[in-house]
Amino acid sequence: MRGGQLWQLGQSITRRLSQADKKTVARRCFASEADLKKTVLYDFHVAHGGKMVPFAGWSMPIQYKDSIMESTLNCRENGSLFDVSHMCGLSLKGKDSIPFLEKLVVADVAGLAPGTGCLTVFTNEKGGAIDDSVITKVTNDHIYLVVNAGCRDKDLAHIEAHMKAFTSKGGDVSWHIHDERSLLALQGPLAAPVLQHLTKEDLSKIYFSDFRMLDINGAHCYLTRTGYTGEDGFEISVPSENAVDLAKAILDKSEGKVRLTGLGARDSLRLEAGLCLYGNDMEQHITPVEAGLTWAIGKRRRAEGGFLGAEVILKQIEEGPKIRRVGIFSAGPPARSHSEIQDEKGQNIGEVTSGGFSPCLKKNIAMGYVKSGLHKAGTKLKVVIRGKSYDGSITKMPFVPSKYYKPS
Repeated sequence: MRGGQLWQLGQSITRRLSQADKKTVARRCFASEADLKKTVLYDFHVAHGGKMVPFAGWSMPIQYKDSIMESTLNCRENGSLFDVSHMCGLSLKGKDSIPFLEKLVVADVAGLAPGTGCLTVFTNEKGGAIDDSVITKVTNDHIYLVVNAGCRDKDLAHIEAHMKAFTSKGGDVSWHIHDERSLLALQGPLAAPVLQHLTKEDLSKIYFSDFRMLDINGAHCYLTRTGYTGEDGFEISVPSENAVDLAKAILDKSEGKVRLTGLGARDSLRLEAGLCLYGNDMEQHITPVEAGLTWAIGKRRRAEGGFLGAEVILKQIEEGPKIRRVGIFSAGPPARSHSEIQDEKGQNIGEVTSGGFSPCLKKNIAMGYVKSGLHKAGTKLKVVIRGKSYDGSITKMPFVPSKYYKPS
């Protein structure tokens, strides 16, 4: 299931659960439940009213008792706690772990200070995106990264194949996949004050993209000040046996203001923040330059290359790409993935990749790709939805201002 469909599915489930016997709906909608993987928080979700749906081979909560709109607004006003344990954390270790990883991603990993990280993209030989990932240089011989659940198998196969070739030539790198750990995302303005109750570390000294290994609620955790909402917040890798206790403690310390939040609101939050969803806004045929992620390609990497697809990507940086990712406001019903984008004369100029109704802005927002030259903010366009065209315009992103915690 693609992220652009999550909001729609959430609304559909809400209506159906209010209109029909819940057991009947569960049997009809979630017949493959037995085949799905479950995080250690599965029973915790169900006990708190989580509506579980299949997502990337896992049974995950799309929402709880709140509507997706209420959950989105509460994240921005107070805070949200997400179970993102379906995502795959892994460590690369060895004195050559950095030069090895730099063959696969566009980031200047060597240039990161220990304990800091960044967003990057795994690329293929044609410059297309295999996946996006948040990577952290823990030390000069230890890299920690998280890859998307839906890309786990292909990402691990890709990394493993290149690692075998690299080590066969004497390279010193090994890996560990952190299946023994769970991953929680605490997001929103109350994230730091609530988490501060559970650790002795001074969180005010940990800035956006910083990483620490520290004790939280008595468990040894990996903490990254990052997220997927545009809000300040943290992703917390916790030993799985401590995950439920940590979730309970976070909710308890917030006095009910931080709420469990599902994939539906997570999708609307990331869309409002103008963040890509792999499988919608990034694909194997889309380069980081086309996706508007040129800033993620380190200056040294632009000069030296050395990553898969570098020739294609560096040429696009120099000459400009033929298509560009843009933000869109539109009238009528919300645009969805694959909605056609036309110019004012009705000529095709691109396609929507993600879209929905913004709970915060109370208007339709979308992302998509259009031909270069037609990507400037303010450009008028048409969005075709179910055969009818509606007025729209290109706008800068993020749609909702980001609130990352950075040094003043």
